[in-house]
Amino acid sequence: MGAVTRRLRIAALAAIVVWFFVPALQRAIPLWLPFLAFAALELNFLVAGLRERGAPRAPRGRSPQETDLADLGGEEWLEPVIVQVDGRDVWVPAEIEPEEGEPDEPWEASAPGRRLLPLFEGVAVLAALGVILFVLVPDRGWRGLDRADQDGTQALLSSEAGRIAGHAARVHCDAEGEAVGIVQHADGLAEVGGTNAFLTPELCYRLHRLAFEDDEGAFSQTARAIAVLAHEAWHLRGETDEGVVNCYAFQSGVELGQRLGLSERTAARMMRQQLADNATTARSAPEYLVPRECRDGGHLDLAPGSDRFP
Repeated sequence: MGAVTRRLRIAALAAIVVWFFVPALQRAIPLWLPFLAFAALELNFLVAGLRERGAPRAPRGRSPQETDLADLGGEEWLEPVIVQVDGRDVWVPAEIEPEEGEPDEPWEASAPGRRLLPLFEGVAVLAALGVILFVLVPDRGWRGLDRADQDGTQALLSSEAGRIAGHAARVHCDAEGEAVGIVQHADGLAEVGGTNAFLTPELCYRLHRLAFEDDEGAFSQTARAIAVLAHEAWHLRGETDEGVVNCYAFQSGVELGQRLGLSERTAARMMRQQLADNATTARSAPEYLVPRECRDGGHLDLAPGSDRFP
């Protein structure tokens, strides 16, 4: 059981480490979920260890027990000693007596640390998880911002969306997951030709960090957040075709990224990555695949006089 337990712990730790370095997993799985799964695993190990510790054990001393004799063939396996029988030396089996100074209690009782070690390991891992989740993980995301910061971020994103839409817009960071999120399988949602757009709190927080704290963050995460905001803004403008909207969003995202704090070079690189990844990400939703004319000099090029695309 010890080897199996350690393998499961290693696998669970590896899964958490992978989560931190794979943006797709971070978008699909909230931070608390892998930690909750790991904590449940550790609690299971801990409870199992406590039950095993409390279970009665057959006493085991230094001399062979009845189970040993039954399994190994009987008294001929006992320690032989010489006795005198009718003046002759005869070898007969005899149990080993404890030597002077040795404890009479079973071996397990003389080494409680070995039995308690798995329990200590479980408690230590749970404590470490708690420290990581509640102390080392910074800010706790969007919910960790105070109301003024949240309002300021939504106001800024609304202003930027309005620039692209061509009219007033309101961007809502949907912390309750009523419009977007894991359940809705969407990072963003907008009223086509309307006023309201919704983003997941994770995207809002990433854009907040970029605009207000000069934190570019992970390249692909920031690129994704900018592209989604621009995408929803084009829906607010009245565009309905998802592939066309993506094409326009990748182009508008360059200036949008600059206004939020990126250099022109970095913003352009991010949007090129989004365009390059589009064929892969659109496999599960072909309607989001950009058309062939989404290219430099194509019919969907918003700046045909420029040699940069997007």
